Amino acid sequence: MQCVILAAGKGSRMMPLTETTPKPLIEVLGKPVLDHILAALPDEVTDIIMVTNYLGEQIKVYYGHEWGGRPVSYVTQENPAGGTGDAILSAKALITGRFMVLNGDDIHGASALKQAVSHTNALVSVRSSTPELFGVIEENEDGTLKGIIEKPAHPTSNLVYTGSFVAERSLLDCRPEMSELNEILATDMLTIFAQTHPVKIIEQELWISVGYPEDIAKAEAQLVQK
Repeated sequence: MQCVILAAGKGSRMMPLTETTPKPLIEVLGKPVLDHILAALPDEVTDIIMVTNYLGEQIKVYYGHEWGGRPVSYVTQENPAGGTGDAILSAKALITGRFMVLNGDDIHGASALKQAVSHTNALVSVRSSTPELFGVIEENEDGTLKGIIEKPAHPTSNLVYTGSFVAERSLLDCRPEMSELNEILATDMLTIFAQTHPVKIIEQELWISVGYPEDIAKAEAQLVQK
């Protein structure tokens, strides 16, 4: 199984730290966020695809073409403002089968990722006290994914999408309409995909999003305690 890691963004919210360093290489506990992400990958992941753009050469130099015995390949998202779906589709030519997706600035607990890959299609979720800031998950009666609503004003649940999922390659054929910001969103692709493919919802115990400078200290405290 391949893992596609989305690492193309400029990381504007992380300025000034990202003026000369891509966000995935910002250090948490003395090593890049990406190191923490890669360390949590389940054994089923045999290949890594990194989608890069902003200061992407630094990521290529740091990781080269092999990490932990897994080959690493790279693809450029030509329009890093094109959305998460566009980033995933940038890697379409390299994706050969069922695959996992992870954001390049989110640290995940390994156990939930291990559980996710045990299902043909799965989405990694978390409970949030501020669901209106995320993609809110709607469930079918059997607990599978019905759809994801981006940042609703009135969330119907506190279960939110973490940006991580496992899916068959046919997900790449789901082409939603552009969002209001002219983005192709992975949440919209997953909503379309879920109409014809059961997607298991996995709850994550550890999800740390490192989006702002102040998140680094919070992430370090959480990791030390786990």
